[in-house]
Amino acid sequence: MNRIQRSALSVLAAGAATLAYAGIYERRRWTLREATLPVLPPGAEPLRLLHISDLHMMPGQRSKQRWVAELAELQPDLVINTGDNLAHRKAVPAVMRALGPLLNFPGAFVFGSNDYYAPKPKNPARYLMPRANKKRIHGVRLPWRDLRAALLERGWMDATHSRGHLDVHGRDVFLAGVDDPHLRRDRYDRISGAADVRAAVRLGLTHSPEPRVLDAFANDGYNLVLAGHTHGGQLRIPGYGAIVTNCELDRSRARGASRWGAHMWLHVSAGLGTSPYAPVRFACPPEANLLTLVPVPTANSDSLSGAGFGRGEAIG
Repeated sequence: MNRIQRSALSVLAAGAATLAYAGIYERRRWTLREATLPVLPPGAEPLRLLHISDLHMMPGQRSKQRWVAELAELQPDLVINTGDNLAHRKAVPAVMRALGPLLNFPGAFVFGSNDYYAPKPKNPARYLMPRANKKRIHGVRLPWRDLRAALLERGWMDATHSRGHLDVHGRDVFLAGVDDPHLRRDRYDRISGAADVRAAVRLGLTHSPEPRVLDAFANDGYNLVLAGHTHGGQLRIPGYGAIVTNCELDRSRARGASRWGAHMWLHVSAGLGTSPYAPVRFACPPEANLLTLVPVPTANSDSLSGAGFGRGEAIG
């Protein structure tokens, strides 16, 4: 065997090992990522928020269902689900098994494209194409109404194009959300207007973190917007980060927390699943997020007002 053949075999072996790692091990390496965000009024007690997103659940994914259910042991004050729960027409019972124990806590949700439509096989190269060049491909319709009814029955709030208050252990949480901007279903005008400044915290919910929606939430005085959709890039290059975000958000914000505007934070969850037709993750394990919301430090109040739209360093 000559040197060229040995090199070719080495490259093939490395590629096979990487694919095996990404497709067999990492996409099941369930991870809890934590962050502390200063968004509460001075003197307020911390609030523990569990952020769940992008389950992309298949009926037989028992390991994922068990792990998500065990998150109830964290005893969060509030649970937020930012969509893409389904990947199969028969997955609603599986999602409810996963979320079941978490439904004992106050919660709210919005849906994403893979609550409305099942994924379809696509050319993997489309993932790296500019979004403007992509034609949307929808699969069969999914039973999102059944999932919505089950979540409402257990007391969670549907924040889709809705504004409202949640009582979280005696604290007033103001929430509003939009339908999935990735499908251009968002109608922010239906929830526009100043958020209630009397609330302990003002939360905005969206599946896809499109800048036009984030700007609107920031202009209306929200403290924190929660989103998913990006999968954290799903494939990340160490030292470089996400390759793409699958939306208009810049790569540096593909997962984790960052400031958006003068007074608002954005948190993007890398989520817990993948499309069944792209079942790989690399340098981006599936995650749920425990966010500890704490008071804004008085000494830092001036510095919080210095960030402009689309600026600021991402955390995580």
